[in-house]
Order: sequence, then structure tokens, then C-alpha cells
Amino acid sequence: MTIKQALSRARETLAANHIEDPSLESELLLRHALGISRVQLYLELEHELSPEQSQQFRRLIKRRLNHEPTAYITGHREFYGLDFLVSPDVLIPRPETELLVEKAIRLAQNQTVSTIAEVGTGSGAIAISLALSLPRVKIYATDISHAALTVAQNNCQKHCVTSRVHLLAGDLLEPLPEPVDLIIANLPYVSESALPQLNIVNFEPALALNGGSDGLEKIRRLCARVSSKLNPGGCLLLEIGQGQSKAVTALCRSLFLLAEVAVSPDLSGIDRVVSLTPASPVADKV
Repeated sequence: MTIKQALSRARETLAANHIEDPSLESELLLRHALGISRVQLYLELEHELSPEQSQQFRRLIKRRLNHEPTAYITGHREFYGLDFLVSPDVLIPRPETELLVEKAIRLAQNQTVSTIAEVGTGSGAIAISLALSLPRVKIYATDISHAALTVAQNNCQKHCVTSRVHLLAGDLLEPLPEPVDLIIANLPYVSESALPQLNIVNFEPALALNGGSDGLEKIRRLCARVSSKLNPGGCLLLEIGQGQSKAVTALCRSLFLLAEVAVSPDLSGIDRVVSLTPASPVADKV
């Protein structure tokens, strides 16, 4: 069987089993099985696969049909044009989260931002993307999971930003050694009742998905503690889930009087990022 034939059969199999984007998925899995680049793959479409290569590819397709995410199978995920190492210890970076990075970069370009804290860094994709785009900014990245921080450390080394992204173990903002100019967070926002409906729930860490009874438990806890960790004139950027914008903006306004609160949609038109610039913070609430 040639590479071209293997790709065609894999696409048909994945499509028949309702796997999204079967062409891309089959390509990623075959490239991983063969250990070659995309350019090599398409230059060698008529290359005959060995029996061992064919068997390995079939094993990978079988894992994907069992709903194991391709990123975990290959150990890689592209985010903001960069390649990141991933494992089941971290949430797989999503394309919609790139909006959070874009908003942070725009803020840093339009006002003075010398320090940024990313809360719940996971693989480190957000913090590292910011570090590469904003070379003069000091970045803290916190996570409660030591296993996730190991993945983030590996990615920092891969992208040569270990001296500028400071990984800190602990809950939310607690590990921060100083107030910062910008706090950015993509916290768990899936409600407990919705978790069983996700095919990925058996693979991605529940700690990175479970947002409590209404999906906003960790967002509430973060917002209640922001004022002590944000410099005057600083800003908070939060990624939220579909249908959560009213609740989150109401929460922000209840905690920060006269705050400037805005909501930005992603490319699908779903409200995705809430930005908060506090003016008169109310005392922290638990």
C-alpha cells in the first residue's frame, strides 16, 4: 500500500466514524507513524509502506476511533503557529484560545505592560506564545498540577524561554511573588453535568475541565482575589464558555465598581474573552 492509498483509506474510515476533519487527522497520524514532515509526506505519496509501517498506522487509527485525541497520540499540538508538547497531564490547547493571546499582545502593545501572570498554564502554550511575541515582558505561569508544570517546563526549554517564563506551583494567584500588569486565565469552565457528554473526558485531565456546578467556580475564586495581585491600571483577561458572558460580566461588575468590562467573540461568533480593567475594587470576597 502506498502513502496515498493509506491516506485515502484512513480518511474514509475516520469520516465513516464521524471524526471531524478526517483529512487532517489521517495526515497527522500517518506523519507520526512514519516520523516525517508534511513536505516529505506529499513528496512521497507513491512510496510503498512496509508491513510494519502499515501495522503501526492501523494501530494509531484504532486509537483515534476510540476517541483518543490525536494530540495525545502524537504528543504534539500546534497553537498560535507553534508546536507544543502535550500529554494527558494537560488540556489540549484549542484554536479559540488564540484570541486570548491576541488580546493580551494588543494590550501590551497599546499600554505599559512589564509583567504578566497566566493562571492555570497547563502545557504553557499561552505563556510561551506571549513570551515569544513580547520579549521584554516578564511572565509568571502558575498551575496547581506538578505534572502539568513538567510539561510546561519541557515546552519552555523547547522554545528557549526558560529564563523569561517563571513557572510557579500553587492554586490560582497564590504563588505570585508580586502584583502584575496583566492577569490572563483560561480556567476550567465546563459544568460538572456537561462533562459526561464530552468524548474527551476520559482522556483530558478532569482538573483542567471541571468548572463546578455551573462551570464558573474557579473563575469566581480568581476574580475575588484579583485586586491584590493586579497593579493600578492593570487588566484581567478571561476565556469563558458559550453562554457564560452575562454571568461573568455581572460577576466582574459586582466585584469591581466602575470597572470597564468588555466581551470579545471568537471566529465562530461565540463570546469567548472577557476583559476587565478595574477602577474601584470592592474588598475581596471568598
